Amino acid sequence: VNRRTANQFYSMVQLANSHVRRLMNEKATHEQEMEQAKENFKTALMGILTQFEQIVAVFNASTRQKAWDHFSKAQRKNIDIWRKHSEELRNAHSEQLMGIRREEEMEMSDDDSTGNPSTKRPRVDESALAAQAYALKEENDSLRWQLDAYRNEVELLKQEKGQLFRTEESLTKDQQLQFLQQTLQGMQQQLLKIQEELNHKKSELDQAREEHAHTQAMLKILQEQLKKNTKELAATNGHNEPQANEINVMTVPLVNQDRQKNSEKQSQPLKSEKEALLIGIISTFLHVHPFGANIEYLWSYMQQLDSKISANEIEMLLMRLPRMFKQEFTGVGATLEKRWKFCAFEGIKMT
Repeated sequence: VNRRTANQFYSMVQLANSHVRRLMNEKATHEQEMEQAKENFKTALMGILTQFEQIVAVFNASTRQKAWDHFSKAQRKNIDIWRKHSEELRNAHSEQLMGIRREEEMEMSDDDSTGNPSTKRPRVDESALAAQAYALKEENDSLRWQLDAYRNEVELLKQEKGQLFRTEESLTKDQQLQFLQQTLQGMQQQLLKIQEELNHKKSELDQAREEHAHTQAMLKILQEQLKKNTKELAATNGHNEPQANEINVMTVPLVNQDRQKNSEKQSQPLKSEKEALLIGIISTFLHVHPFGANIEYLWSYMQQLDSKISANEIEMLLMRLPRMFKQEFTGVGATLEKRWKFCAFEGIKMT
C-alpha cells in the first residue's frame, strides 16, 4: 500500500465492512424465518395432535358395547390394533410438542442468564438422542402393527377366496347339469323326429308293397289272359292278328295307368307354405350350380337358414317333384357321387 493506492484500498475495506453488515442483516432475516418456521411447525403439530385426539375418540367410540357387538373377531382385532397405534402416535406427537416448548423455555432462560453457555450443548444432544430413539421405537411399533393388520387382512382374503371358490364350484356344477339336461332334451327331440321319419318310411314301404302286390296280381291276370288268348289264337289261325292287337291295346293302358298312379303318388301337392319356400330356395341354389350338388352340400346350405331341417326332409321333398329336380350319378368307382340338378325348364318343355 502506498499513497497512490491507499484510497483504493480504503474503498475495498469499506466495501468489506458494508458486506459484513449485509451478512448480519441476512442472518437476522434467516433467524426470523427460522423462528417463523418453528412457529408454523408448532402450529401444524398442534393441528395434527388435535386430529389424533379426534381419531382416538372415534376408535374409543367404536369399542363401546353397542357398536362392538356388530364387528367380527378379525375386525375387532384390527380396530384394537389401530386404536393402540393411534394412541401411541398421539402420545409421541404430544411429547414432541412438549419437547419443543421445553427447548423454547430453555433458550429463553439461556438468553436471560449470563452463565457458562457450555452447559446447554449436552442437554440438547441428550434430548436429540432421546427423541431419535423414541422415533425409532415408534417406527418399529408402527411397522409391527402394520404387519399384524396385513396378516389379519390376508386371513380375511383367504376366507373370502375360499367362499368364492365354493360358490364358483357350485355354479359350474349347476351349469354342467343344465347343459346335460339341454343335451338330453335335444337328443330326445331328435329321437322323436327319427321315430316320426321311421313311421313315415314304414307307411311308404307298406304302400309300396301294396302297390307291388296289386301290380303282381294284375300281371298274373294279364299273363293268364294272354295264355288263354294265345291258345284261342292257335286254334283259329285266321284271326291271329286282330286278337293280338286287341291284347296289346288292353295291356298297354293298364301298365300306363299303374305308371301314372306311381308318378301321381310321388309328385304329391305341397303341404304347407314352408315347403313352397324351401322349394324356391333350393331351386335358386341349384340354378346357380348347373353341374348339380350333392345332398350334403345342399343340406349344409339350408342349415344356415333353418337349423331344424334334416337332409332326409330335403331329399324327400326333391323326390316328390321329379319334373323340377332330377338325380344323376357322377364319377366312377370310389368317386361315384349322387347329385341333384334343377330341371324345371326341361319339364316345362316336355309337358
